[in-house]
Amino acid sequence: MPELHTAEARHWFITGASGGLGRAIAEYALQQHDFVTATVRRTSALDDLKQQHGELLTVEELDLSPPVSVDDVVTRTQAARPVDIVVNNAGYALVGAFEEMSVDQIRDQVEVLLVAPMLITRAFLGSMRERGGGRIIQIASLGGQTTVPSYSCYHAGKWGLEGFSESVAKEVADFDIRFTIVEPGGTRTDFLSGMRFTEETQPYRDTAVGAARRAQQSLDPADLTGDPARIAALIYDSTRRPDPPLRLPAGLDSYEAIRTELTERLAAMESQRDAAASVAFPD
Repeated sequence: MPELHTAEARHWFITGASGGLGRAIAEYALQQHDFVTATVRRTSALDDLKQQHGELLTVEELDLSPPVSVDDVVTRTQAARPVDIVVNNAGYALVGAFEEMSVDQIRDQVEVLLVAPMLITRAFLGSMRERGGGRIIQIASLGGQTTVPSYSCYHAGKWGLEGFSESVAKEVADFDIRFTIVEPGGTRTDFLSGMRFTEETQPYRDTAVGAARRAQQSLDPADLTGDPARIAALIYDSTRRPDPPLRLPAGLDSYEAIRTELTERLAAMESQRDAAASVAFPD
């Protein structure tokens, strides 16, 4: 077990830590001798890290599917040690035409990607405010600033998460609570294997939705360039900065896609200036 440096150690609360980026963040924080509470759906998924890091790591079972309930886990976590950094990472993508999605699929996607992070954020804000600060790390996506067909509900969750986080960040800035919205691009994790697909219907088979579905199904994780360990290090470094960025694109593909989207959106906005001005009461 590593030597503890409790005077400097911080406490992380990380959701979706059984694999991928969540696990990478947990591992990196543990390597810095920080305390980590990692939430997973199966606690056995982190048996190896628990054996390696001992009391630095606490593993909690937490399923963020609806109905979401986080109070018990948060209460236990805070009782053990105040939390300095919250990482809302858990999530998955539902792929298919919006018309093909069931009501339950829509609700589950939005609950996991948006409602659960909102509830977890709310649960920790009071303690952070009383202690004089803290960090909230929201794992969004380049899909929180861009869109493609077949990801409508995923985009709804990620765009919603970005807007929510930006607003609350302004509310709590005076308490030294800082938000960072991380926007990864293609990252070599198990995200692709965790995708859920709608049942394909004939009208959409030969449309942009069908093409997007086939493209996703043929993707090889080995072709993705994002390194979860490097992203974890980038996130960790941001938490050490006194004035961290509100948004943190993680991957050149993410940076370029978001930059292109924002440039095109600004140009489209400029083209509507006269129309916008036309609705004012005349002088």
